[in-house]
Amino acid sequence: MSNLQEALSTLAPARLQGIRRGIEKESLRSTATGALALTPHPAALGSALTHPHITTDYSESQLELITGVHASVEQCLEELTNVHQFVYRALGDELLWVSSMPCTLPADENIPIGRYGASNVGRAKSVYRVGLANRYGRRMQTISGIHYNWSMPGVSDAEYFGLIRNFRRHAFLLLYLFGASPAACASFVTGRKHELQTLSPGTVYMPYGTSLRMGRLGYQSEAQASLAVSYNSLEGYAASLHDALTRPYPAYEAIGIVNPGGEYNQLATSLLQIENEFYGTIRPKRVIRPGERPLHALRERGVEYVEVRLMDLDPFVPIGIKAQTLRFLDVFLLHCLLAESPEDSPEEIAELGRNQHRTAAYGRDPALTLERAGREVKLTEWGDEVLAQCTPIAAMLDAVHATSDYSDALRAAQALLTNAEMLPSARVLAAMARDHDNGFGPFALAQSRQARDKLLKLPYTGALQQRMEGMVRQSVQDQAAVEAADSMPFEQYRQQYISPERLGLGRSAVAPALAAV
Repeated sequence: MSNLQEALSTLAPARLQGIRRGIEKESLRSTATGALALTPHPAALGSALTHPHITTDYSESQLELITGVHASVEQCLEELTNVHQFVYRALGDELLWVSSMPCTLPADENIPIGRYGASNVGRAKSVYRVGLANRYGRRMQTISGIHYNWSMPGVSDAEYFGLIRNFRRHAFLLLYLFGASPAACASFVTGRKHELQTLSPGTVYMPYGTSLRMGRLGYQSEAQASLAVSYNSLEGYAASLHDALTRPYPAYEAIGIVNPGGEYNQLATSLLQIENEFYGTIRPKRVIRPGERPLHALRERGVEYVEVRLMDLDPFVPIGIKAQTLRFLDVFLLHCLLAESPEDSPEEIAELGRNQHRTAAYGRDPALTLERAGREVKLTEWGDEVLAQCTPIAAMLDAVHATSDYSDALRAAQALLTNAEMLPSARVLAAMARDHDNGFGPFALAQSRQARDKLLKLPYTGALQQRMEGMVRQSVQDQAAVEAADSMPFEQYRQQYISPERLGLGRSAVAPALAAV
């Protein structure tokens, strides 16, 4: 604790005021009756390839709403709210599904993959998604969540990787406090082995579950389980990813690049097609230049920010996350940055994976223990220790911003730690039992309708509408420009993009960008 306080005391207020954040929020489009909407990405929302704030994630039916970079929590959420307001006015009778676990899904092959036009970059984004379908199935990709991008001035690569190691050690606390997906539609597990129990017809759940999204049925991969990626340094992390991006993987070689009909099955036969395929609870990130691979950007210019990837959508909040949660994340991430962060080991990496699965499936069990350096410790005791260490951090953020909001967010987290019935995951199950005959679909549908109604009732100006419509028009023009500028066959583009030379470790030729896929 004294070392943490010493590190905190050296932080200039200007650095704390320099914290920046942004949000990427995924949501499925559903029909008015709670089934996956099979309609194309609405034309009124512009080009999913080039719009800066509105795109699709895996599926054509899965919107991703993106904020810019913001100096304050309030500005960040205001922009996210504004984007939601515009989107809802373009959706007609469709809804944004407010749960991380999907609505009623069709057969796997009927889940539509995102489409991005005729350009090489647009085709590559779709082929990447075809590859995900062939490797993991389409259902897994329909899970939605919130990514929180966070940075602070003056943080070195080594310090960011220390933050990441501590974040991975203590990620169980975020799954416990903010996990909101203890139940799912039975259509999600059709034909799959699983440990979920039947709660009611059409609904499966874990009685003590917090985040099925982050559990064994969520973003998991047996193939990627062989990747013991170390976060001890940028160099070691980059080497692990480089190997996964260039080493052929027999099961994926068997799939092949192109099927007999001439259609593409995937971008590459390596363990990872591209960097974004690596599933992790947190990633080191760097904004890429046109034509640059993300790994090359990291190697050349270092870590610019971290991307927190384990936050469930909060179905009780119309835009999926509230200000108090963001403030807690700021406190938590500062704790991860400032606390001592020993190097990880293969044994600890495996231990942390088991802790994630235990918390996701059994987090609210009062007797639950986690592994800590080979010993069993109660989740609540470990969590209480971390939260106690966060107290001076919250106090300093309050002092810098002349508020009590950060300490309030911390106290709210401490209250949840001792009262599991107030956790979002418990509230979901309670609301299902109280109002919806223990049905996940009826609960999430009702919350989705309520979220739409609340957002449509908020003040909405003609100026905002005009500005958003201008971005739509510009995105359509930008996509047309990308398509007109193409100058090579797609196969040549694909080979150039995945070439090992473009991953860094020496200067490499720059090819047309694959952008954020």
